[in-house]
Amino acid sequence: MTPLEANPAPAADAHPLQLYLERNERRIAIWAFVAGFGFDIFTFARVDSWSAIGQQILYLVVITAALVQMLFEDGKPRTDLDRMIAPRRWYFQYRTAIVHFFFGSLLNLYTIYYFKSSSLLVSFGFLAVLVLLLAANEWKRFKAMGLTFKFALLSLCYLSFFAHVVPVFVGSIGLTVFLLSILVGCLPLLIVGWGIRAYAPALFPQTRRQIVVPLGLVLVFFLASYLFRLIPPVPLSLPFIGIYHGVERVRDNYQLSHERPFWRIWHNGDQWFYAQPGDKVYVFFRIFSPTRFSDQVQVRWYLNEASRGWVLQDTIPINILGGREHGFRGYGVKANYQPGRWKVQVETTDGREIGRIYFRLEGVSAAPRSFVVDIE
Repeated sequence: MTPLEANPAPAADAHPLQLYLERNERRIAIWAFVAGFGFDIFTFARVDSWSAIGQQILYLVVITAALVQMLFEDGKPRTDLDRMIAPRRWYFQYRTAIVHFFFGSLLNLYTIYYFKSSSLLVSFGFLAVLVLLLAANEWKRFKAMGLTFKFALLSLCYLSFFAHVVPVFVGSIGLTVFLLSILVGCLPLLIVGWGIRAYAPALFPQTRRQIVVPLGLVLVFFLASYLFRLIPPVPLSLPFIGIYHGVERVRDNYQLSHERPFWRIWHNGDQWFYAQPGDKVYVFFRIFSPTRFSDQVQVRWYLNEASRGWVLQDTIPINILGGREHGFRGYGVKANYQPGRWKVQVETTDGREIGRIYFRLEGVSAAPRSFVVDIE
C-alpha cells in the first residue's frame, strides 16, 4: 500500500465542512478539549448531585464506546462516509471532537473536586499532573501511542469518578473505602477487555497493550498517591477556616469574635492574634460533606520552632455530619500556647489534609478592646 493509499486525500466533491474537519482535525480536537473545560466550569454541581453523577456516567459510557469502536477499526481501511446515512456519517465526522470534549469536561470536573478537597499545595500537584496529561495528549510522541494514551486518560477518569462516588454512597472515607472505590473503578475497563477477548480473541493482545496496561499504570499511580497522602480526600472539602478570639453558638448560628482591621481583607479572623492574659485561641471551620455522610476529622495544632520546624502541639478529634448546603460547622479551642508562628490543619483520620490556616500569635498586656462579631 502506498502512502497515498494509506492516507487518502479528501475527495474533490466532499462537503466543505468535511474538508475543513479533515484539514483541521488536530486544532478542532484541542479547542474541543478547551470547550469541555469551559463548559464544566459553568455547570459545576455538588459532588453528590444526582444530575452531575448521571452526566459523568453518560460521558464515560460514550467515551468508552467510541474508543472501543476505534480499537476495532484500528488498522482497517478508512470508512467511506459518503455511503452512510446522515446520523451515522455525523457520528464518524464528529467522533474525535466529542471524545475530546467529554475528556475535557470530566478532567476539569475532577480537577475542581481535587482542588476543593485539599490545601493548595497538594491540589496543585494533582492539577499539574492533569495539565501535563492534557498537554501530552498533543505531543507527537504521545500522539504516536494513539488509543493507548486515550485509554490511560479514560482509566484516570474512571478511578477519579468512583473515588468520589463510592464514599458518597458509603457515607465515610478511609483506607477500606478507598480500596473499594479503586476496585470498582477498575471493573468497567476490565469487563471491556474480557468482552473483547470473548468476542474477538485475535484482538486481545492489542487490547491488553492498549487497555489493560494503561489501566495498570494509572492504578499504580493512584495507589502510590494514596500511600504518600498526595491524593485529596474527596468528597470532603473545606470552604472556610478562620482564627478567632471567641466562638459562641446562639440558636442556629455561630458568633465569631475578632479584632481584625477592616483593611486586612485577606485574613479570616485574627490571623495576627494579639493574646492578652487568659485569652483562648479558637479555630472555626466549615467542612462540606455529602448528605448522609458521617465521619471524623482531626484538628491538629502546630508551632514553628526554630530548631525543629513545625512541631505538633495538640490533636482534637471532631465528628462531622453531612448534608448542610454550606458545610458542617465546627470549631476547636486551645488555651495553652506560646507566642510564635502557628498553623492549624484539618485532616482525615487516615492523615490526608483537607485544609490549613496559618497565624501569628503575639502576647500583649491587658488593655481595653472591642471585638467585631461575624455571624456564620
